Amino acid sequence: MKHAIQDAAVDAGSPEISAPTVSLRVHPLRSSLYEELHNRPSPVIEGACQVSHFTVMLNDNREAMLEHVLDLCRRYSVPGPGSDSSCLYQDFGGFELRWERHLEFANFTFISKGAAPFSDDALAFIPKDWLASMPGELVVAVNLVMVDDEPTDTDLKRWFEGQRYSGSNVAEDKAQTWTAFKLHSDGFGRIVTWNRNLSGYQTGRMVQRLCELETYRLMSLLALPVARSMGAELTRIETSLAALNQSISEIDKDKDERELLQELSHLAAEVERHRSDTNFRFAAAVAYHDLVRDRLRQLRESPIEGVQSMQEFLERRLTPGIKTCNSVRDRLEDLSRRIHRTTSLLRTRVDLSIQEQNQHLLSSMNRRSQLQLRLQQTVEGLSVVAIGYYLLSLMEIGFLGLKSAGVPMDVYLAKGIALPIVLLVVWMGVRGVRKHVTRRSYSKKDEKKRQESDG
Repeated sequence: MKHAIQDAAVDAGSPEISAPTVSLRVHPLRSSLYEELHNRPSPVIEGACQVSHFTVMLNDNREAMLEHVLDLCRRYSVPGPGSDSSCLYQDFGGFELRWERHLEFANFTFISKGAAPFSDDALAFIPKDWLASMPGELVVAVNLVMVDDEPTDTDLKRWFEGQRYSGSNVAEDKAQTWTAFKLHSDGFGRIVTWNRNLSGYQTGRMVQRLCELETYRLMSLLALPVARSMGAELTRIETSLAALNQSISEIDKDKDERELLQELSHLAAEVERHRSDTNFRFAAAVAYHDLVRDRLRQLRESPIEGVQSMQEFLERRLTPGIKTCNSVRDRLEDLSRRIHRTTSLLRTRVDLSIQEQNQHLLSSMNRRSQLQLRLQQTVEGLSVVAIGYYLLSLMEIGFLGLKSAGVPMDVYLAKGIALPIVLLVVWMGVRGVRKHVTRRSYSKKDEKKRQESDG
């Protein structure tokens, strides 16, 4: 039995697990699931350094992005990522590259030592032609410097070019960090961190969290322009829906109902199009905002006297933007529900109108059936008279023949006596035929219903 299980696992191409007492088939993704929790580890950074972090959108260029990373690896003769890899952590000699490919963006983090804070040669180690040919659209570009000596107010003003900055003690007062959350003259955002007493591993985690904080902050705000651009459109749709609701109470013709139903269908199509176009962006904004708050909690901030903390700044500036996006998403959902209710109400009116028309039609058909019955009875009476007339004519010929043969009779008297008998017989015969036809018709209908119910 043990060998049979092993053979089946080999035939299926599944990885195996073997022990002295057990040998089982395992899920083909088991190894990757174990490794998933170890993806994207934090770097280990010792001493002062400068970090340049880029976030580039991935549209339809995932393969081009991978090829771009492989090109850099070939230039420095270092191993590149596999075709199915989502990350690369590699030392290129003068710098360390950390590349991560996510669902809709890719991160490039370059870590180097020796350059002065925010100097022009901070990116000198990166080939300019390679950087310029990077596929995708740049969203985040931030330079982070890790310094060993406490910066003065003059240093901070010079590095942030006189812009107001936020900062706080982080990592249980083992470091201090400052940022202006703005672009500077070089087109980059800037973050300064003073390492008081962080280990190499803690420094790497701090750098990773600060870069992710900047990335997720801007990625969450991608939904804000979409929400703002939809404000006027949603107001127009809400106004049109209110006008349609007012018109429903004033409907007096079937044509009006059809026209209103057509307008409602058009509004519903518009709302569903907006929902499908923005659903991913708004949902992503909420997810990214949750990650921002999570990274802020992980920083474990405590205030620096006279300086606004990063958490306070983001709660006052970022949270309202996310709430705007949520408000627009909620308006879309509310519009969809309101249009659905209005459509149901209008369809109910249309159904009632159709039922009324059907009732009038059934009444008309009932009157027509009564007229047909009366006409049928009239025709039956005329048929009895006509058939009786022809039968009496035939009988008269027979009476005349008998009289000519010498049978003494009064032909007119015989016809008079035969008249009621003939009419009665004809009437009974016509009635019997009608009953027989009706009975057969009903029996066929009953048989058809019975067959349909059995089927």
